[in-house]
Amino acid sequence: MNLLELTRLEVAYGGIKAVRGIDLCVPEGELVCLIGTNGAGKTTTLKAIAGLLPVAADAIRYEGAPIGGARSFELVRRGLALVPEGRGVFGQLTVAENLAMGAYVRSDAAAVRLDLERVFSLFPRLAERRGQSAGTLSGGEQQMLAIGRALMSRPKLLLLDEPSMGLAPLMVQKIFETILAVAKEGVTILLVEQNARLALEVSSHGYVMETGLITLSGPARELLNDPKVRAAYLGEAD
Repeated sequence: MNLLELTRLEVAYGGIKAVRGIDLCVPEGELVCLIGTNGAGKTTTLKAIAGLLPVAADAIRYEGAPIGGARSFELVRRGLALVPEGRGVFGQLTVAENLAMGAYVRSDAAAVRLDLERVFSLFPRLAERRGQSAGTLSGGEQQMLAIGRALMSRPKLLLLDEPSMGLAPLMVQKIFETILAVAKEGVTILLVEQNARLALEVSSHGYVMETGLITLSGPARELLNDPKVRAAYLGEAD
């Protein structure tokens, strides 16, 4: 069963179409990646799914129902969470307060406390800094916090936008180990990632986006071996 389906999705900024009629599916329980160069329309696609940009009502279906035009906070209540590019943490709030913001739509206080401890077990560094202002964290710690905040909403579908951007290799490794751990727990993930090789290595299925269009798609392992992908995104000649 597909948890998310995009059908001829179009997104425009003014008179310019940033996304030009794409089809994309994310099966329930799978990790799917969307790769492409800067400006291809990947972030715009995630924002549209998350209810941050206007789209046709029937262009996006989540759990079988159309959600185009739904407001973002309504989608969070329905289990759809976005970790935005650039992290977007609340810099003046503490780590603990940021994580509490992730659970603002929930009223199950006991389960929220359990999920907080789960986040701290995934990211022990956040536990050490729970009383520290988020704005004083390193880039990698802020990325941990952004993911942790999204997990506090108990998402069924997690949208990740460039989680490795600007991070040192060791921190990238830690972040992706956590992404895989979350996926193994059954959370469905749509990953946008600049590191095409890493994205394809952890995903079951991949899509390649260029200038607002999906130009290739298929099992991630096949895309890793595709000459066009290897030349354009993996830095390898034909």
